[in-house]
Amino acid sequence: MDNNTLGPLQKTIVGVQFLFVAFGATVLVPLLVGMDPSVALFTAGVGTLIFHLVTKGKVPIFLGSSFAFIAPIIKATELYGLPGTLSGLVAVGAVYGIMSALVRFRGIGFISCLFPPVVVGPVIMLIGLSLASTGVDMAKENWLLAIIALLTTVIVSLFGKGLLRLIPIFSGIVVGYIAATIMGLVDFQSVADAPWLALPAFVRPEFSWEAIIFMIPVAIAPVIEHIGDVYAINEVAGKDFVKDPGLHRTMLGDGLACVAAALIGGPPCDHLL
Repeated sequence: MDNNTLGPLQKTIVGVQFLFVAFGATVLVPLLVGMDPSVALFTAGVGTLIFHLVTKGKVPIFLGSSFAFIAPIIKATELYGLPGTLSGLVAVGAVYGIMSALVRFRGIGFISCLFPPVVVGPVIMLIGLSLASTGVDMAKENWLLAIIALLTTVIVSLFGKGLLRLIPIFSGIVVGYIAATIMGLVDFQSVADAPWLALPAFVRPEFSWEAIIFMIPVAIAPVIEHIGDVYAINEVAGKDFVKDPGLHRTMLGDGLACVAAALIGGPPCDHLL
């Protein structure tokens, strides 16, 4: 079963799965680094719109929070405060812009020589593996519940048929949530007490040379990750986005999204397929 054989209801279910994946990935980063999750959700939406504007709406992605910046943001916030760190993240967006200009005028061969596949692959793997300890710390709060959700996801992914096999993560979330409710671990009081409408806690950056110098080298890993992501999206979509709309446009879109996020207190954006 592929996207071409899915009906409206089935596409909606698959879309809901992506909604949960994107939501979790987007709010986890601000929770870990001490930013406001509502700001991250806002900047993810703004960043995605900017990206699609720059890339002419041709690249099918959503921009969530970037996991590559978790450790640097935590350390920079300790040293320079959140407003200073945000100025460093604005500089990271500028690095994306510089790389975009280099690709535009030097061509893709320049990137292939600077960041060959043997470099791109391990960097992307390391970014993911660096989060393993965070996952373990969260899981150890209730190993039984974590194992139930994980096993459900694995079993559905391996043995599910038809539509079910396309939504292993959604299945794990549903079964895990039901199990947590039965175990009395779900507290609805915070939902009942939350206001219906509220503004995100926006934070303005404050210029800091120290934070800028600290954060600029960190941009190298996300730039490498960006290249790998675009090639991965090529394979998934069956198109060559490196040529159309061009790698320089995707980099520029990421850079502008990063700047926009930093200007109002959100984490840098990253691709979520």
